[in-house]
Amino acid sequence: MGNGEQLGYLKGEHVVLEPLSLSHITALSVAVADGQLWQLWFANEPKPSEMKTYVISAIADRTHGVSFPFAVRDRASGRIVGCTRICHWESEHRHLEIGYTWYAKRAQRTAINTETKLLLLTFAFETLEAIAVEFRTHWHNHASRQAIARLGAKQDGILRNHRILPDGSIRDTVVFSILDSEWPAVKANLAFRLQLPQAD
Repeated sequence: MGNGEQLGYLKGEHVVLEPLSLSHITALSVAVADGQLWQLWFANEPKPSEMKTYVISAIADRTHGVSFPFAVRDRASGRIVGCTRICHWESEHRHLEIGYTWYAKRAQRTAINTETKLLLLTFAFETLEAIAVEFRTHWHNHASRQAIARLGAKQDGILRNHRILPDGSIRDTVVFSILDSEWPAVKANLAFRLQLPQAD
């Protein structure tokens, strides 16, 4: 992954992002069951029984140098509460995506997501020297779209009939991005939000 090959733990006040490994499978299976996240038809979270395959696939992408997946650990409780990933890294274009992000219900709309994105974006812009970071989500995933917008990302457009999902439904994908020129303001805003009593 270019400069990301040596990427290890990313640590904040609220979270630790740990390079994903097979040792995380059990804890992630427990986390995804909090809220039964796989039941959201427009989402793509794995069932607990599918977690091993999900983790093995993510690690394979890392081996190929196009992705770096993390388990998200809540520092307050010490528990793994979700997963996230730097993916689709194109070093020649200095472009990447942050995606495959999901959290246990108890961790949603907390400082965990805000700080996770701050850590990932800091690495993307200040270590990988990305010029654009992209976010994608399902048109019908309104909570995800709102969360991405709160980061300071701007909507680029909608890819219609973009993906055929496992259940046969067709996904329209909403694309957002943050540019390197926008990063200082986004970074300041995320840091400010983390100081608020109800950071989300």
